[in-house]
Amino acid sequence: MTFLHLSLLAGSVLIAVPIVLHLIMRKKPTRLEFPAIRFIQTRHDANRRRLKLRHLLLLLLRAAIIGLLAFALARPSVKLGGALGSQEAPVAAAMVFDAAPRMQYRHDNRTRLDAAREFGQWLIRQLPEQSEIAVLDTRLGSPAAFQPDRGAARDRLQRLESVANSQPLPVAIDAAVKLLRQSKLDRKEIYIFTDLSRGAWPTDQVSGMQKSIAALNDCGVYIVDVGVANPVDYGLSELRLSGDVLSNRSSLGIETAVSCVGAAAPRTVELYLLDSERKPQKRAEQTCQATAGELRPVEFRIGDLGPGTHQGYLRIVGQDGLAADDTRYFTVEVKPAWRVLIAAPKPAESYALFLTEALAPDVFRKRGQARFDCEICDLGELAKRPLSNYAAVCVLDPTPLEPATWRRLTDFASEGHGVAVFLGRNALPMESFNAPEAQELLAGKLLRQARRPEGDLWLSPQDFQHPILSPFRRQAGTIPWEMFPVFRYWEFEKLAKGVGVVLPFSDGRPALLERAVGQGRALTMTTPVSDRPSQSPWNMLPVGEAWPFLILANQTAAYLVGSSTQQLNYLAGETAVLQLDAAARRRSFMLFAPDGQTSPYPADLSRRELPISTTDAIGNYRLQAGGVAGPNLGFSVNYAAGQTDLNRLADSELASVFGPVRYRLARNTQQIDRDISLGRTGRELYPPLIVLLALFLGVELLVANRFYRE
Repeated sequence: MTFLHLSLLAGSVLIAVPIVLHLIMRKKPTRLEFPAIRFIQTRHDANRRRLKLRHLLLLLLRAAIIGLLAFALARPSVKLGGALGSQEAPVAAAMVFDAAPRMQYRHDNRTRLDAAREFGQWLIRQLPEQSEIAVLDTRLGSPAAFQPDRGAARDRLQRLESVANSQPLPVAIDAAVKLLRQSKLDRKEIYIFTDLSRGAWPTDQVSGMQKSIAALNDCGVYIVDVGVANPVDYGLSELRLSGDVLSNRSSLGIETAVSCVGAAAPRTVELYLLDSERKPQKRAEQTCQATAGELRPVEFRIGDLGPGTHQGYLRIVGQDGLAADDTRYFTVEVKPAWRVLIAAPKPAESYALFLTEALAPDVFRKRGQARFDCEICDLGELAKRPLSNYAAVCVLDPTPLEPATWRRLTDFASEGHGVAVFLGRNALPMESFNAPEAQELLAGKLLRQARRPEGDLWLSPQDFQHPILSPFRRQAGTIPWEMFPVFRYWEFEKLAKGVGVVLPFSDGRPALLERAVGQGRALTMTTPVSDRPSQSPWNMLPVGEAWPFLILANQTAAYLVGSSTQQLNYLAGETAVLQLDAAARRRSFMLFAPDGQTSPYPADLSRRELPISTTDAIGNYRLQAGGVAGPNLGFSVNYAAGQTDLNRLADSELASVFGPVRYRLARNTQQIDRDISLGRTGRELYPPLIVLLALFLGVELLVANRFYRE
């Protein structure tokens, strides 16, 4: 138990006042002369004992009243569990601020971060003298240290700004706990300034936070809610592009969705492209009804994009409380149609029919819209063809090749290109495919042909992280692979070092394998894609309504030419890696950031890559080399979805976030002051003591009136 005003307990000496009054006002007996002296004496003794008992009771009541009054004025408090403290005792205080972009939500002409700053400045003034104060935020790499003095803490708080790639709050709280462990002060407190958005509390990180706080004995945890109870916001979800790298014969597809928090309303989404002078040109718009808790899809398609890098953005027309999620940026690179060489045994056109129709359908070729420019040749011509004119080479059901041909394919892949070999019935004798020259390109040594005549084997992707399989991710579990059985395939004796399985069969054996060759890649398919149904086929992959094969073939070709591996759209904080042209020998580029900053970046010519780590600003980035006439590159950076999510935690969800950790939630300075008082000194007994004092006064009044009346 502690007392806010311990000196007032000295008032308890006033208990002597009723005692003195009792002695002074004690009624003295009157001497009477009666004949029946014995009777009178007996009655006198009884009255005297009764009066003495009554006055003693009245004395105790009056003494108790004065004692309770002194006790109440001393403001005692009781804390159940933990060490008792004092309001004036110094504390080690860590103030953690959520600096996510959603804290820029504006309400009553101030952002949530402004409100957090005001609360923080007020709190710094309330902390006891000699307290240790630390100001932390959710910025990656935010320093965790106590400020030298209150002025430094106020300056640190004033400079606080939102960041594009904010860490989750549990990470910042863990850093605050580690800092508080270093303090020698007995009393430790954590103040968390947040808008209580769900995105700040990932469920996979809260358990570690609970353990770290619980290990810090008797730590006061105070949550300051600076959010708006019923926010209203309309935003765009993450963009989905048909590809970061496109052919000039294909169109750009852009998909997004309009989200709504609060009141439903119609919203218009506009699409802009930047012209050669970096001026936005409106290309399209769509209007949809935004409904709370739902995502309304919006889709655009743009054609006639010339070769080069194109940048633009989507935005919601109008203003709301949060501008951060109203705009999404994108970058695409358009290249001429990729030339793909398809080599097969004679008749090569017959072998290549299914693959060429999948990559460049006849109707698209006639319209000039095919993204791949496929050329067919006999296997015997591979030794003479200038492979440098092609972006990728596909070898269908090959017969034994000359060692020089294998070396040409290996050298072609090593230079940064792609080669795919689809093994089939013609891969005999096996020894020619197990020769050293062939093994530099293939996934491993052939062992035997496996047979599944019952048709109980099919392709069965398990992991959709590979670029070839990424389009199937959204349809996982609904693709009818079993409708395209595989009857025969090649088994390997031993896989080469570094070979990975891209796509397995339903029995777990590899169907499509990948191997890095120099700066390029080589794919090996253990079953062909060229068999006709009338030829005792090895599989039925390209037969009938084979839309899975159509997607698989296009993604495989895109991966071979490098279009599916080049990423031009990133989230804030990610490292952007741009692929450089093999013919370009530029050693440095100038980076133009969306915020107007410029900085030089050296190129890694050995790997033909340009890594860029400064991606904190949101928008379109541009790189230029060799002056105005040099090649231009670019990429875009957007917020992650959780950074702008304004959906708030319910009270039950907040309780589950902290679990066994006791915390106090406040939304204004009065509540914060009350919670701090409860946390430091416990619950005050002043109100119940005043009620008890009033009760004693009433009883004393009744007893005194009755006694003195008699």
